[in-house]
Formats: sequence, structure tokens, C-alpha cells
Amino acid sequence: MSTAPLSHAFLILFKRDLTLAYRKRAEIVNPLLFFVLVTAMFPLGIGADPAQLRDIGPGIIWVAALLAALLSLETIFRSDFEDGSLEQLLLCPHPLSILMLAKVAAHWVTTGLPLLLVAPLLAVLLDLPEEARSTLLITLALGTPVLSLVGTIGVALTVGLRRGGMILSLLVLPLYVPVLIFAASAVTTAGAGLPVSAHLFLLTALLALAVSLSPAATAAALRISLS
Repeated sequence: MSTAPLSHAFLILFKRDLTLAYRKRAEIVNPLLFFVLVTAMFPLGIGADPAQLRDIGPGIIWVAALLAALLSLETIFRSDFEDGSLEQLLLCPHPLSILMLAKVAAHWVTTGLPLLLVAPLLAVLLDLPEEARSTLLITLALGTPVLSLVGTIGVALTVGLRRGGMILSLLVLPLYVPVLIFAASAVTTAGAGLPVSAHLFLLTALLALAVSLSPAATAAALRISLS
């Protein structure tokens, strides 16, 4: 990787992480099953009244997606830390922030994208209106990458800790709140037949901000954790 161009190094790391994730398919399935089961259990617990489900459905789906993303975060650097690959990435001549962006992209493809694909079925389960379903997919497409980008910073800070799961949750969950608020509000607003462009613009701004700042912050956090 050290003699390869930056774009080639990015693709190599991206494909490597996808290959490792495919070999550990249970780590892909677990967050997805968690997402489906948590969402499906709410109608059983609160009743199957369609009006009530339509009112709280967007919040249910997005809280479940947030928790599923949190459940998958520790897998980003676990194998790399155990086999020493993280130290090799730190010694690589390419910018570490770009390499971190490749790892985040691979993480989103294996965790965020499955949530996006199964969300329409859960929207039907919760009887969301047609307008809300399309908006739900847009918010997941914009919001789940932010969850991966922001969560990677917390994982980098706690990668060297033996039991960093609780600390990771405390670090990351408060940063997830804006995404949860704007995304769930956009779906609810769309279900009411109102324009949602402001919510989507805010989510897009959060995504742009996360893409701009998160890789550099993750690289700095890794250097601190592994120094």
C-alpha cells in the first residue's frame, strides 16, 4: 500500500474491509436483526392502532436504526487493532484521514446500507403514509453515514480500552441526537403532507460537516489512543 497512489490505497482498504466483513457475516446480520426486531416489537407492546403507529413510527424506526448503528461500531477497528493493522496504517505515507474515510465507507456499506434496504418493509409494518416512506429512505440515506462517521471518532478514542463499550455509548449518543431529531421530524412532517426540504437540507449539512471533519478527527484520535 505504501507505493500505491492514494486512490488505489483507498480502494484496497475499502475492498479489504468488505472482504473481512463478508467472512464475518454474523457481524452484519446482528445489527440488521436488532433493527427489525426492535421495530417489530413496538406494535406488540403498545397495540396495533394504525393512527398511533403512524404518529410514533418515524421515531421508532430512527431510534432502532441509531441503536443498531451503535451496536456495530466496535467492529470498525477491532480486527485491525488485534492483528496490528492499525499501527501499519499509522506508518503508511498516505494521509490517515483518507484511509479512515475508506474504512467508514466500508462500514456503512455493511451496516447502514442493509438498514436502508429493509426500512421500507418496516415502514409498511408501521403503516406510514406513502410520502413518509420515501422521506424515510432519504433521511436514512443521509443520516446513517453521519452515524458511521461520528461513531468512528468514538471508536478511535476507545479502541485501546478493554471494556470501552459503555464509554463509547456515552461519547457517541449525545452526538447522534441532532440526526435523530431532524430525521424523525422530517418523516413525521412528510406524513402530514408538509414540505420537508428544510429538514433534508439540515441533514445534508450535517453529512457534509461529518465528511469534512470526522476523518481528520478519527485519525487524531487513533494517534492518541495508540501512542
